[in-house]
Amino acid sequence: MIRTKRVYETPAKEDGYRILVDRLWPRGLTKERARADIWMKDIAPTAELREWFGHQAGKWPEFEKRYRAELTKKKELLAELKRLEKVHRTLTLLYGRRDRKQNQAVVLAAVLKGKK
Repeated sequence: MIRTKRVYETPAKEDGYRILVDRLWPRGLTKERARADIWMKDIAPTAELREWFGHQAGKWPEFEKRYRAELTKKKELLAELKRLEKVHRTLTLLYGRRDRKQNQAVVLAAVLKGKK
C-alpha cells in the first residue's frame, strides 16, 4: 500500500515506512519530528522543474507531465520503492507542500501504483 502525507502532520503507526520525497529538507522541521525512515531526495523533481512550477496551480498539468517524464529516467529508485513496499507493506510518501492534491508525492504514488 502506498500513501501520501504531509511531513508536518503527526506520524502514525498506520504510516508504515515513511519516506521523505522532497528535494529540500522541510523548513523548521527536525529529523526527530519528521520521523522519516529515509530521505529519497533524488526521486523528487529536479530543481529546474520545481523552480519552473513555482507552486502555480495553472502549471500543474504540465508539471505532472514533466515530472512523470523525469521519473522514467529513475528506474532504479522506482524499483527500490517497490522493493520497500514489498518488505514493509505500507509506504507513506512524505512531502512538505501545503497542497494535498498538487504535489510530487501524489504523482509518484500514482506512478508506483501504475495509474496514469
